[in-house]
Amino acid sequence: MSAAAGLRVQPTGLRRPVAAPPRRLALLGTGTVGAAFVARYGLLQARGLRLPRIAWLANSRTVLRAEGALEAVLAEAVAAPPRSTALQGWAEAEALREGDIVVDATASDLVANWHPEWLARGVNVVTANKLGHGGLLARSQAIGEAQAGSGAQYGDSATVGAGLPVLSSLRALVAGGDRIHAVEGVLSGSLAWLFHRHDGAQPFSALVAQAMDAGYTEPDPRADLSGEDVRRKLLILARAAGLPLEIRQVRVESLVPEELAGVDEASLRQALPLLDAPLAERLRDAREQGGKLRFVGRFDAQGADVGLRVLPAAHPLCGGSGTDNRVAIGSDRYSAQPLLIQGPGAGAEVTAAALLDDVLRIGAG
Repeated sequence: MSAAAGLRVQPTGLRRPVAAPPRRLALLGTGTVGAAFVARYGLLQARGLRLPRIAWLANSRTVLRAEGALEAVLAEAVAAPPRSTALQGWAEAEALREGDIVVDATASDLVANWHPEWLARGVNVVTANKLGHGGLLARSQAIGEAQAGSGAQYGDSATVGAGLPVLSSLRALVAGGDRIHAVEGVLSGSLAWLFHRHDGAQPFSALVAQAMDAGYTEPDPRADLSGEDVRRKLLILARAAGLPLEIRQVRVESLVPEELAGVDEASLRQALPLLDAPLAERLRDAREQGGKLRFVGRFDAQGADVGLRVLPAAHPLCGGSGTDNRVAIGSDRYSAQPLLIQGPGAGAEVTAAALLDDVLRIGAG
């Protein structure tokens, strides 16, 4: 008798697969985007879409369990008094478990530092915060490594183009073996709006004030006019295309005069006319060249830069209207004519919709 024949097989009971606990969602950030997220979340629920339960709402002042009406919890978070010390990370971070989803609706460098940590623990991250892949290169690489190691998902479609299929298209081209030659675009909704209207009929400062009142700019419009927001978006696109650019490798032209940069926020509106003379001169130069002014970010094999450019009137980036973003992708596949992606690129509502699209995608997985 063989050794195998002498073995006795012990009967074993069949185990039923243990169901994974339901995903929970933590919303970080209760400003305009966070508030729009809560409103759209309620709308989608009313339409019958299955969404992970929001378990926590947090901002830099407080962390609240989302018990009861979300609108009431949001109002409580918004009304929370300032803290004497910064909220480090957020108090419920250890309560997150594998499969949960963090929605980062902040612009916080501190929160962006948590992205690799959450991903490494199997927690999915959905973000409108550009500092993950648009800040330090080491952090961007850590996000990619943590995601690959744990299998957690990173939804960042809201970081460029407010959810337009820019990042997804670029990544799909790269994954399909296409070589990216250049990417250039009008990547700021607020600056697109300003330069669509900058025709000399009124001072540029008046347009900036209108954009502030409409909510197109940051509360301090110098954050938009400095070009730093466009730099971050360009870094996100370049890294998605496989170019590991450092922040310093992107040249940026700021539209903020030195005198305006030093003004405190309380006096900012009164100081906005400091923009007028330089921008009026740029407009005259553009007209003499028969072109139009557009604030453009671009990278190619020669480098990466952000700034105000004079473009021919027929240039692909001169079209659109309002806060439209326009992005042109040149590659082996799109060599004769670039792939052009256009659509609204600013506003809390479209950004919140992009965040929820990523939440739904992850939740369906």
